[in-house]
Amino acid sequence: MLRLVKDDEVIEADPMEQQNVDARMDLQDGDLHDGDPHDGDQQDGLVDENADGTTDAEGEQDDAGSSATAELVDLGLLEALLLSTQHPLTAGRLAEVIGLSTTKPVRQAIKELNSRYESTGRSFRIEQVAGGFQILTLPQFGDPLKKLHQKEADAKLTKAALETLAIIAYKQPVLRADVEAIRGCACGETIRSLMEKHLVKIAGRAEEPGRPILYGTTKRFLELFGLNSVKDLPQPEGSNPGKG
Repeated sequence: MLRLVKDDEVIEADPMEQQNVDARMDLQDGDLHDGDPHDGDQQDGLVDENADGTTDAEGEQDDAGSSATAELVDLGLLEALLLSTQHPLTAGRLAEVIGLSTTKPVRQAIKELNSRYESTGRSFRIEQVAGGFQILTLPQFGDPLKKLHQKEADAKLTKAALETLAIIAYKQPVLRADVEAIRGCACGETIRSLMEKHLVKIAGRAEEPGRPILYGTTKRFLELFGLNSVKDLPQPEGSNPGKG
């Protein structure tokens, strides 16, 4: 019977516990209801953070884009490097000396310098020669400069050497026999002299009996005459440089 009484008491206590449980649930519901605006604010805050994050990402992209052009070139340094040598310097070599990771800033800087030279009426430009860049005077100043350096030029190349060099430049790769046929005289010594001056080189051998030597011009030839390639040689209309 004690067990029955206890069961009754438990049964009688169940409605009270249910009321307490209900009261607690109502209180929790109320708290949850009251907290909805805060939750909404928090959600709005998350959206704002996302928006801010997007803005930060856009800012990082802008920074990344600006870092590509951050490698500014000291124009004075670039000009000094070009003036310090008598030979063309490639964009890669210039970038290496200046301390750049790409050649694009160097090329942009060269355009900027040439623009300044033109706007201020300077007598020279940075030209592309033999695959590199070199400061050269403008063509309209060629005659006075030629008179100034005439003796030096005569000492370097004789008329026979210039004629032979011109034939090789336009006909390369060319056999010595073909050069001699055009000039009408022996050219062995002249060709040897041009090779010693590093203006002419052996360009290969002909596919014919005896495999005679073929001759062509060198990079030094391009530098001396201010050419970027043999395609820049003055050409009569309807003709092509060389045999290649």
